[in-house]
Amino acid sequence: MTLTDPHAGQRVIRGGVSLPTARIVAILLHGRGASPEAMLELAAEFGVPDVAYLAPAAADRSWYPRSFLAPLDQNEPWLGSALNSINQLVATTVEQGVPRDRIAILGFSQGACLALEFAARHAQRYAAVVGLSGGVIGPPETPRAYTGSFERTPVFLGCSDVDPHIPRSRVDETADVLSRLGAAVEERIYPGMGHTVNADEILAVRDLLSMSGSSE
Repeated sequence: MTLTDPHAGQRVIRGGVSLPTARIVAILLHGRGASPEAMLELAAEFGVPDVAYLAPAAADRSWYPRSFLAPLDQNEPWLGSALNSINQLVATTVEQGVPRDRIAILGFSQGACLALEFAARHAQRYAAVVGLSGGVIGPPETPRAYTGSFERTPVFLGCSDVDPHIPRSRVDETADVLSRLGAAVEERIYPGMGHTVNADEILAVRDLLSMSGSSE
């Protein structure tokens, strides 16, 4: 950990099957104040037997200090460091013989925002992208001049209509942004749910991970 790269050298814990035997590899990004262990507990609920899980830890349990709606520069250098950490983890996974189209990126809350922003900035074919209670990062009217193509990567967005941290408008915007980049987006809004993960989302992610990578 350094002042300019606060997430450098943080641990990555593993779950599921080993990389050589995995059909797909899912990178799991935890929320603010949470842990990679919590994401592996969530992954156990998916009940998909042939997935390898990689769960990186954020420094001090937070990927960036302010709201995801704050001006981007107010979340630096933490945000840039977090995005770089994911990029390095993806690159390392590819170096170990897993192509990008067999890598899924999934996050909850702050981790969902990070997963979705990373995916938008690195649009290409993935096994899947999942944002549970999250959206792309930045204040309203942030330019979304992303490039690349998801090549019909399946994307699942789940969120409450009254989430205290994630405005529904940002989830809608995220769906539009990723769709314009060529993703096959499914957005589900749950009335009155609050800031959590529900059983329907778990089943949706289970189905998505079960199907992803099966034809590669």
